[in-house]
Amino acid sequence: MKAVVCRSPGDLVLEDRPAPGSPPHGWALVAVSHVGICGTDYHIFEGKHPFLAYPRIMGHEVSGTVVGTGDGVDLAIGEPVIINPYLACGRCIACRHGKPNCCVRIEVLGVHRDGAMCDQILVPAGNLYPANGLSLADAAAVEFLAIGAHAVRRARADQGARTLVVGAGPIGLGTAIFARIAGLDVTLLDMSSERLDFAAAELGFNILDGSRAAAPDLVREATAGEGFDVVFDATGNTQSVQSAFAHVAHGGTLVLVSVVKDDIVFSDPEFHKREMTLVGSRNALRADFDHVAASIRNGAVPLDKLVTHRTTLAGAPRDLARWAHEKAGLIKAVIEIGA
Repeated sequence: MKAVVCRSPGDLVLEDRPAPGSPPHGWALVAVSHVGICGTDYHIFEGKHPFLAYPRIMGHEVSGTVVGTGDGVDLAIGEPVIINPYLACGRCIACRHGKPNCCVRIEVLGVHRDGAMCDQILVPAGNLYPANGLSLADAAAVEFLAIGAHAVRRARADQGARTLVVGAGPIGLGTAIFARIAGLDVTLLDMSSERLDFAAAELGFNILDGSRAAAPDLVREATAGEGFDVVFDATGNTQSVQSAFAHVAHGGTLVLVSVVKDDIVFSDPEFHKREMTLVGSRNALRADFDHVAASIRNGAVPLDKLVTHRTTLAGAPRDLARWAHEKAGLIKAVIEIGA
């Protein structure tokens, strides 16, 4: 089969790889249809991901069709599915507490083990969710949106809470969309005027343009000096994460959606003075996938505006490398494999 392989940072090629064998007990073989390209994939290409060994087949935002099943699998051949890429052990403390998204021994497709930028992939059947009427193109968007939906659920914010999402990339926009669906009063902050213009004109969000004034000044002006009840950082930028503490109102919550390699340093007196809640949000759960899928079906998610770029498996090595640096007009790119 054909597969896009990142052999080392900056070295992305299309290779012939052996096709997966017959699925073992509890697993299914999926013909890949669509794969979203994530910030994680760009970080892998650029050598910036903290949890990765090369070479690696990337790709974890995936839809496809079941073409083979092992014993004990109820899925039908030909079933269109959404792939949950977080493979959990089912036995560790996190899994026992219903949190397989942060399993101690988690393996994420495309990160800890080979992913879906290829023709076919073997996946545990428990990680396959029926698309239930979603097109396979839309189904491939569920995972990246579930990251934001999970972060919003982790925040446990009251309806109407004054909310700031820092970072207007795909994960930040997804977080903002699901914060709005949850009834929060959402503002986006970014350094890119282009992305903010898109968020305002196409998605209807309030914006703060960090390229035109210092972020603390913008936050003070927008909140009469009080700060935001809830702040989500979705930038993957260490300086931004550290600055986000100052954007939170007294009694408020900071949710770290992105991950950075560096240590995060903050003022303990300021943290305690505000009785701030600091929340980590990692990956997503089945409930988040279901919520996203239902929201796409009912028209609450403008996917037609979010997916801006498309390529093929053969074109992915060239295009992914280019899009890692050429961000103009780019929100979400998708590889069409079995379309």
